[in-house]
Amino acid sequence: MPPSLILASASPRRRELLDQIHVRYRVCPVDIDETPEPDEPPLAYVQRMAAEKSAAGLARFGSELPVLAADTTVVLGKMIMGKPKDQHDALTMLRLLSDATHHVYTAVSLRGRAHSQAVSVTQVTFRHLAEAEMLAYWQSGEPQDKAGAYAIQGKGGVFVAALNGSFSGVVGLPLFETAQLLAEQGIAVF
Repeated sequence: MPPSLILASASPRRRELLDQIHVRYRVCPVDIDETPEPDEPPLAYVQRMAAEKSAAGLARFGSELPVLAADTTVVLGKMIMGKPKDQHDALTMLRLLSDATHHVYTAVSLRGRAHSQAVSVTQVTFRHLAEAEMLAYWQSGEPQDKAGAYAIQGKGGVFVAALNGSFSGVVGLPLFETAQLLAEQGIAVF
């Protein structure tokens, strides 16, 4: 069967989530500058990133299929936590998240007959993290390309004491919001 959309992402987690709801897609990652603007609020940041990714996908791959893109960021207070640059950066993030509640914002952007967006905001609480386990977690390799330096669907899930919101949103593609956007453009799930 031909694909229903273009996924403008290289994320294996986003592919797994689309597979879960049986959406056919073609992977066509885009590369954009993901630097936050000075004083840019986290919500505006993830919405802008998702919109820029879908626009870049549409510009690069044409309009034969709708383009789906998403952006996920971890937010503590007003601090946007992207992917860690190195071990020091990851351990700094994990120390800040330890014994604290943060938010995960995921924006989804779909460009096809029209442009539509949705945002999922999930509250995540971490238990206290010991220094040795943060170091061992870094050495596992898992946090190296994850916003906030953790993967809730992987080993990092043991740090999560509570979650209020969308698990799939924290993973990187909120299924509820994504299915709504797809339905608006006539793309069936299942």
